[in-house]
Amino acid sequence: MRTYHKNGRWYLEGMIRKKRFHKAIPEAVTKKDAENFMNIFKADLLRGKLDLAEDIGCVQLKEVIELYLKYVDTNLRSTDTAVRNAKRFLKMWGNKQLKDITPKEIEKYKLTRSKTVWHTKVVNGEEIPQYISPATVNRELGILSKIFSIAVSNGLLRENPVRHVNKLLVKNKIERHLSPEEETRMFKVCDNDFSFMNISEEEQSKLKQKCSDQYSYLKPILVIALNTGLRKSEILNLTWDCIDFDTNEITILDTKNGKKNIIPMSHKLRTLLNEKYKTESQNKYVFTNPMTNNKYVDIKKAFKTVCELANVEKLRFHDLRHTAATRMVACGVPLPAVKEILNHASINTTKQAKTQE
Repeated sequence: MRTYHKNGRWYLEGMIRKKRFHKAIPEAVTKKDAENFMNIFKADLLRGKLDLAEDIGCVQLKEVIELYLKYVDTNLRSTDTAVRNAKRFLKMWGNKQLKDITPKEIEKYKLTRSKTVWHTKVVNGEEIPQYISPATVNRELGILSKIFSIAVSNGLLRENPVRHVNKLLVKNKIERHLSPEEETRMFKVCDNDFSFMNISEEEQSKLKQKCSDQYSYLKPILVIALNTGLRKSEILNLTWDCIDFDTNEITILDTKNGKKNIIPMSHKLRTLLNEKYKTESQNKYVFTNPMTNNKYVDIKKAFKTVCELANVEKLRFHDLRHTAATRMVACGVPLPAVKEILNHASINTTKQAKTQE
Protein backbone atom coordinates (compact mmCIF):
# COMPACT_ATOMS: atom_id res chain seq x y z
CA MET A 1 0.00 0.00 0.00
CA ARG A 2 1.40 3.40 -0.90
CA THR A 3 0.56 7.09 -1.24
CA TYR A 4 1.27 9.24 -4.25
CA HIS A 5 0.68 12.80 -5.45
CA LYS A 6 -0.98 13.68 -8.76
CA ASN A 7 -2.54 16.85 -10.17
CA GLY A 8 -2.32 18.60 -6.82
CA ARG A 9 -3.99 15.81 -4.80
CA TRP A 10 -2.78 12.94 -2.65
CA TYR A 11 -4.01 9.38 -3.21
CA LEU A 12 -3.86 6.01 -1.46
CA GLU A 13 -3.67 2.78 -3.42
CA GLY A 14 -2.95 -0.87 -2.76
CA MET A 15 -4.25 -4.45 -2.92
CA ILE A 16 -6.72 -5.77 -0.36
CA ARG A 17 -7.53 -9.48 -0.63
CA LYS A 18 -6.38 -9.53 -4.26
CA LYS A 19 -8.56 -6.52 -5.12
CA ARG A 20 -7.14 -3.17 -6.10
CA PHE A 21 -8.10 -0.32 -3.79
CA HIS A 22 -7.76 3.33 -4.80
CA LYS A 23 -8.91 6.38 -2.84
CA ALA A 24 -8.33 10.13 -2.90
CA ILE A 25 -7.19 11.79 0.35
CA PRO A 26 -8.73 15.28 0.18
CA GLU A 27 -7.64 16.04 3.76
CA ALA A 28 -3.94 15.60 2.92
CA VAL A 29 -1.88 18.65 2.03
CA THR A 30 1.60 17.20 2.51
CA LYS A 31 3.18 13.78 2.11
CA LYS A 32 3.23 13.41 5.89
CA ASP A 33 -0.55 14.01 6.01
CA ALA A 34 -1.07 11.31 3.39
CA GLU A 35 1.15 8.84 5.25
CA ASN A 36 -0.66 9.52 8.54
CA PHE A 37 -3.96 8.80 6.80
CA MET A 38 -2.51 5.56 5.36
CA ASN A 39 -1.35 4.39 8.81
CA ILE A 40 -4.75 5.08 10.37
CA PHE A 41 -6.43 3.35 7.44
CA LYS A 42 -4.27 0.24 7.91
CA ALA A 43 -5.00 0.14 11.63
CA ASP A 44 -8.75 0.40 11.04
CA LEU A 45 -8.50 -2.29 8.39
CA LEU A 46 -6.77 -4.67 10.78
CA ARG A 47 -9.37 -4.01 13.51
CA GLY A 48 -12.15 -4.84 11.05
CA LYS A 49 -13.66 -1.34 11.20
CA LEU A 50 -13.69 -0.96 7.43
CA ASP A 51 -15.96 -2.86 5.06
CA LEU A 52 -13.30 -3.25 2.38
CA ALA A 53 -11.66 -6.43 3.67
CA GLU A 54 -14.79 -8.56 3.39
CA ASP A 55 -16.80 -6.60 0.82
CA ILE A 56 -19.37 -5.98 3.54
CA GLY A 57 -22.32 -3.98 2.23
CA CYS A 58 -21.88 -5.15 -1.35
CA VAL A 59 -24.80 -7.59 -1.25
CA GLN A 60 -27.93 -6.36 -3.06
CA LEU A 61 -30.98 -5.50 -0.99
CA LYS A 62 -33.13 -8.06 -2.81
CA GLU A 63 -31.09 -10.87 -1.24
CA VAL A 64 -31.78 -9.54 2.26
CA ILE A 65 -35.47 -9.06 1.46
CA GLU A 66 -35.62 -12.78 0.67
CA LEU A 67 -34.30 -13.45 4.18
CA TYR A 68 -36.81 -10.99 5.63
CA LEU A 69 -39.78 -12.65 3.88
CA LYS A 70 -38.72 -15.99 5.36
CA TYR A 71 -38.60 -14.32 8.77
CA VAL A 72 -42.09 -12.86 8.23
CA ASP A 73 -43.52 -16.21 7.17
CA THR A 74 -42.11 -17.93 10.26
CA ASN A 75 -42.56 -15.31 12.97
CA LEU A 76 -45.46 -12.97 12.17
CA ARG A 77 -49.14 -13.79 12.59
CA SER A 78 -50.28 -11.11 10.16
CA THR A 79 -48.05 -10.85 7.10
CA ASP A 80 -49.93 -8.65 4.61
CA THR A 81 -48.46 -5.29 5.65
CA ALA A 82 -44.92 -6.64 6.00
CA VAL A 83 -44.99 -8.34 2.61
CA ARG A 84 -46.56 -5.34 0.88
CA ASN A 85 -43.91 -2.96 2.17
CA ALA A 86 -41.07 -5.41 1.49
CA LYS A 87 -42.20 -5.53 -2.13
CA ARG A 88 -42.21 -1.73 -2.24
CA PHE A 89 -38.59 -1.61 -1.04
CA LEU A 90 -37.71 -4.39 -3.47
CA LYS A 91 -39.08 -2.34 -6.37
CA MET A 92 -37.27 0.81 -5.24
CA TRP A 93 -33.89 -0.48 -4.13
CA GLY A 94 -33.81 -4.21 -4.88
CA ASN A 95 -30.78 -4.01 -7.19
CA LYS A 96 -28.87 -1.56 -5.01
CA GLN A 97 -26.04 -2.68 -2.78
CA LEU A 98 -26.71 -2.33 0.94
CA LYS A 99 -23.92 0.22 1.42
CA ASP A 100 -25.53 2.51 -1.18
CA ILE A 101 -28.83 2.78 0.72
CA THR A 102 -27.72 5.57 3.01
CA PRO A 103 -29.57 7.52 5.71
CA LYS A 104 -29.85 10.32 3.14
CA GLU A 105 -31.67 7.97 0.73
CA ILE A 106 -33.99 6.83 3.50
CA GLU A 107 -34.70 10.44 4.53
CA LYS A 108 -35.67 11.16 0.94
CA TYR A 109 -38.04 8.18 0.99
CA LYS A 110 -39.56 9.36 4.27
CA LEU A 111 -40.21 12.85 2.87
CA THR A 112 -41.68 11.53 -0.39
CA ARG A 113 -44.03 9.12 1.38
CA SER A 114 -45.25 11.79 3.81
CA LYS A 115 -46.29 13.93 0.82
CA THR A 116 -48.04 11.10 -1.00
CA VAL A 117 -51.82 11.44 -1.49
CA TRP A 118 -53.60 8.11 -0.98
CA HIS A 119 -57.18 9.38 -1.17
CA THR A 120 -59.13 12.50 -2.14
CA LYS A 121 -62.13 13.43 -0.01
CA VAL A 122 -64.88 15.68 -1.37
CA VAL A 123 -66.31 18.12 1.19
CA ASN A 124 -68.87 20.70 0.07
CA GLY A 125 -67.80 20.17 -3.52
CA GLU A 126 -64.13 20.74 -2.70
CA GLU A 127 -61.52 18.02 -3.15
CA ILE A 128 -59.37 17.63 -0.04
CA PRO A 129 -56.25 15.44 -0.39
CA GLN A 130 -55.66 12.82 2.30
CA TYR A 131 -51.93 12.24 2.80
CA ILE A 132 -50.30 9.10 4.13
CA SER A 133 -50.16 9.56 7.88
CA PRO A 134 -46.88 9.98 9.80
CA ALA A 135 -47.74 6.85 11.80
CA THR A 136 -47.97 4.81 8.58
CA VAL A 137 -44.64 6.15 7.32
CA ASN A 138 -43.04 5.32 10.69
CA ARG A 139 -44.35 1.75 10.49
CA GLU A 140 -42.83 1.43 7.02
CA LEU A 141 -39.50 2.67 8.38
CA GLY A 142 -39.80 0.06 11.12
CA ILE A 143 -40.11 -2.69 8.52
CA LEU A 144 -37.12 -1.31 6.61
CA SER A 145 -35.16 -1.19 9.84
CA LYS A 146 -35.93 -4.86 10.48
CA ILE A 147 -34.68 -5.73 6.98
CA PHE A 148 -31.37 -4.01 7.66
CA SER A 149 -31.16 -5.58 11.13
CA ILE A 150 -31.34 -8.98 9.48
CA ALA A 151 -28.51 -7.90 7.18
CA VAL A 152 -26.41 -6.86 10.17
CA SER A 153 -27.20 -10.09 12.04
CA ASN A 154 -26.02 -12.11 9.04
CA GLY A 155 -22.77 -10.19 8.72
CA LEU A 156 -23.81 -8.53 5.46
CA LEU A 157 -23.63 -4.99 6.82
CA ARG A 158 -21.85 -3.24 9.69
CA GLU A 159 -24.60 -0.85 10.75
CA ASN A 160 -28.32 -0.30 10.29
CA PRO A 161 -28.74 3.03 8.39
CA VAL A 162 -32.35 3.45 9.52
CA ARG A 163 -31.10 4.10 13.06
CA HIS A 164 -29.78 7.44 11.86
CA VAL A 165 -33.20 8.48 10.50
CA ASN A 166 -35.61 10.18 12.89
CA LYS A 167 -39.24 9.14 12.80
CA LEU A 168 -41.93 11.60 11.84
CA LEU A 169 -43.75 13.42 14.60
CA VAL A 170 -47.14 11.86 15.26
CA LYS A 171 -49.71 14.21 16.71
CA ASN A 172 -51.54 12.71 19.67
CA LYS A 173 -55.30 12.50 19.28
CA ILE A 174 -57.90 12.83 22.00
CA GLU A 175 -59.31 9.37 22.53
CA ARG A 176 -63.01 9.07 21.72
CA HIS A 177 -65.24 7.35 24.28
CA LEU A 178 -68.85 6.28 23.76
CA SER A 179 -71.29 7.90 26.18
CA PRO A 180 -74.21 5.92 27.70
CA GLU A 181 -76.66 8.10 25.74
CA GLU A 182 -74.88 7.39 22.46
CA GLU A 183 -74.78 3.69 23.29
CA THR A 184 -78.54 3.66 23.86
CA ARG A 185 -79.18 5.35 20.51
CA MET A 186 -76.93 2.90 18.67
CA PHE A 187 -78.72 -0.07 20.26
CA LYS A 188 -82.08 1.42 19.26
CA VAL A 189 -80.94 1.70 15.64
CA CYS A 190 -79.83 -1.94 15.74
CA ASP A 191 -83.32 -2.80 17.07
CA ASN A 192 -84.86 -0.83 14.18
CA ASP A 193 -86.29 1.65 16.69
CA PHE A 194 -86.08 5.30 15.63
CA SER A 195 -88.41 6.77 18.25
CA PHE A 196 -85.54 8.82 19.68
CA MET A 197 -85.36 10.85 16.49
CA ASN A 198 -87.17 14.15 16.21
CA ILE A 199 -89.15 13.04 13.16
CA SER A 200 -92.78 12.17 12.47
CA GLU A 201 -94.20 8.66 12.88
CA GLU A 202 -94.58 8.45 9.11
CA GLU A 203 -90.89 9.21 8.61
CA GLN A 204 -89.99 6.68 11.30
CA SER A 205 -92.05 4.06 9.49
CA LYS A 206 -90.26 4.76 6.21
CA LEU A 207 -86.91 4.49 7.95
CA LYS A 208 -87.90 1.18 9.52
CA GLN A 209 -88.85 -0.21 6.13
CA LYS A 210 -85.61 1.03 4.62
CA CYS A 211 -83.40 -0.48 7.34
CA SER A 212 -85.56 -3.59 7.74
CA ASP A 213 -83.64 -4.99 10.72
CA GLN A 214 -80.48 -5.28 8.62
CA TYR A 215 -78.33 -3.97 11.49
CA SER A 216 -79.68 -6.23 14.24
CA TYR A 217 -76.64 -8.53 13.99
CA LEU A 218 -74.44 -5.61 15.02
CA LYS A 219 -75.94 -5.22 18.50
CA PRO A 220 -74.36 -8.31 20.11
CA ILE A 221 -71.04 -7.34 18.50
CA LEU A 222 -71.28 -3.92 20.14
CA VAL A 223 -72.24 -5.50 23.48
CA ILE A 224 -69.27 -7.85 23.47
CA ALA A 225 -66.92 -5.02 22.46
CA LEU A 226 -68.12 -2.77 25.28
CA ASN A 227 -68.07 -5.58 27.86
CA THR A 228 -64.71 -7.13 27.01
CA GLY A 229 -62.62 -4.56 25.14
CA LEU A 230 -61.86 -7.15 22.46
CA ARG A 231 -60.52 -5.97 19.13
CA LYS A 232 -62.80 -6.16 16.10
CA SER A 233 -60.79 -8.97 14.50
CA GLU A 234 -60.87 -10.98 17.74
CA ILE A 235 -64.66 -10.65 17.92
CA LEU A 236 -65.25 -11.62 14.29
CA ASN A 237 -62.91 -14.62 14.64
CA LEU A 238 -64.66 -15.82 17.79
CA THR A 239 -65.93 -19.43 17.63
CA TRP A 240 -68.41 -21.17 19.90
CA ASP A 241 -65.79 -23.53 21.29
CA CYS A 242 -64.08 -20.45 22.80
CA ILE A 243 -67.19 -19.70 24.90
CA ASP A 244 -67.41 -21.55 28.23
CA PHE A 245 -70.82 -20.98 29.84
CA ASP A 246 -69.88 -23.12 32.86
CA THR A 247 -66.93 -20.96 33.90
CA ASN A 248 -68.33 -17.76 32.34
CA GLU A 249 -65.13 -17.24 30.35
CA ILE A 250 -64.16 -16.41 26.79
CA THR A 251 -60.84 -17.74 25.54
CA ILE A 252 -59.20 -15.77 22.74
CA LEU A 253 -56.57 -17.74 20.85
CA ASP A 254 -56.07 -15.56 17.78
CA THR A 255 -54.71 -12.42 19.48
CA LYS A 256 -52.56 -9.61 18.14
CA ASN A 257 -49.50 -10.61 20.16
CA GLY A 258 -50.08 -14.36 19.88
CA LYS A 259 -50.68 -14.72 23.62
CA LYS A 260 -53.77 -16.65 24.74
CA ASN A 261 -56.25 -14.42 26.54
CA ILE A 262 -59.02 -15.50 28.94
CA ILE A 263 -61.75 -12.95 29.64
CA PRO A 264 -64.56 -13.20 32.21
CA MET A 265 -68.12 -12.71 30.95
CA SER A 266 -70.48 -10.26 32.60
CA HIS A 267 -74.03 -11.41 33.39
CA LYS A 268 -75.35 -9.27 30.53
CA LEU A 269 -72.90 -10.72 28.02
CA ARG A 270 -73.42 -14.29 29.18
CA THR A 271 -77.20 -13.96 28.82
CA LEU A 272 -76.88 -12.48 25.35
CA LEU A 273 -74.47 -15.15 24.09
CA ASN A 274 -76.48 -17.96 25.70
CA GLU A 275 -79.62 -16.84 23.86
CA LYS A 276 -77.66 -16.61 20.64
CA TYR A 277 -76.17 -20.08 21.17
CA LYS A 278 -79.64 -21.67 21.47
CA THR A 279 -80.43 -20.79 17.86
CA GLU A 280 -77.00 -20.62 16.23
CA SER A 281 -74.90 -23.32 17.89
CA GLN A 282 -74.71 -25.20 14.58
CA ASN A 283 -72.48 -22.42 13.22
CA LYS A 284 -68.75 -22.48 13.77
CA TYR A 285 -68.44 -18.74 14.34
CA VAL A 286 -70.37 -16.81 16.95
CA PHE A 287 -71.07 -14.11 14.39
CA THR A 288 -71.87 -15.90 11.13
CA ASN A 289 -72.89 -14.05 8.00
CA PRO A 290 -76.10 -15.74 6.76
CA MET A 291 -75.23 -14.73 3.19
CA THR A 292 -71.94 -16.65 3.18
CA ASN A 293 -72.36 -19.08 6.10
CA ASN A 294 -68.95 -17.90 7.22
CA LYS A 295 -67.67 -15.23 9.57
CA TYR A 296 -68.16 -11.56 8.74
CA VAL A 297 -65.16 -10.22 6.83
CA ASP A 298 -65.75 -6.68 8.06
CA ILE A 299 -68.51 -4.55 9.55
CA LYS A 300 -67.09 -1.13 8.72
CA LYS A 301 -69.95 0.01 6.46
CA ALA A 302 -72.69 -1.17 8.83
CA PHE A 303 -70.96 0.37 11.86
CA LYS A 304 -70.62 3.69 10.05
CA THR A 305 -74.31 3.69 9.05
CA VAL A 306 -75.50 2.88 12.58
CA CYS A 307 -73.34 5.71 13.95
CA GLU A 308 -74.80 8.15 11.44
CA LEU A 309 -78.40 7.13 12.19
CA ALA A 310 -77.72 7.32 15.95
CA ASN A 311 -76.06 10.73 15.56
CA VAL A 312 -72.78 9.44 16.97
CA GLU A 313 -69.93 11.40 15.43
CA LYS A 314 -66.26 10.52 14.89
CA LEU A 315 -66.42 7.11 16.52
CA ARG A 316 -64.15 4.27 15.39
CA PHE A 317 -64.81 0.68 16.36
CA HIS A 318 -61.49 0.66 18.23
CA ASP A 319 -62.84 3.47 20.43
CA LEU A 320 -65.17 0.89 21.99
CA ARG A 321 -62.05 -0.79 23.36
CA HIS A 322 -61.03 2.49 25.02
CA THR A 323 -64.57 2.87 26.35
CA ALA A 324 -64.51 -0.63 27.83
CA ALA A 325 -61.20 0.09 29.59
CA THR A 326 -62.49 3.35 31.05
CA ARG A 327 -65.68 1.72 32.32
CA MET A 328 -63.78 -1.17 33.93
CA VAL A 329 -61.59 1.22 35.89
CA ALA A 330 -64.63 3.33 36.83
CA CYS A 331 -66.27 0.17 38.25
CA GLY A 332 -63.26 -0.49 40.44
CA VAL A 333 -61.44 -3.13 38.39
CA PRO A 334 -57.71 -2.87 39.27
CA LEU A 335 -55.50 -1.58 36.47
CA PRO A 336 -53.36 -4.78 36.33
CA ALA A 337 -56.57 -6.80 35.85
CA VAL A 338 -57.68 -4.45 33.05
CA LYS A 339 -54.25 -4.92 31.47
CA GLU A 340 -54.74 -8.69 31.43
CA ILE A 341 -58.28 -8.44 30.03
CA LEU A 342 -57.15 -6.12 27.23
CA ASN A 343 -54.08 -8.32 26.67
CA HIS A 344 -51.71 -5.36 26.73
CA ALA A 345 -47.96 -5.98 26.81
CA SER A 346 -47.37 -2.90 28.98
CA ILE A 347 -49.32 -1.30 31.82
CA ASN A 348 -48.57 2.09 30.23
CA THR A 349 -50.66 1.11 27.21
CA THR A 350 -53.53 0.30 29.54
CA LYS A 351 -53.18 3.65 31.28
CA GLN A 352 -53.42 5.43 27.93
CA ALA A 353 -56.42 3.37 26.85
CA LYS A 354 -58.45 4.08 29.99
CA THR A 355 -57.70 7.82 30.16
CA GLN A 356 -60.68 9.87 29.05
CA GLU A 357 -59.73 13.34 27.85
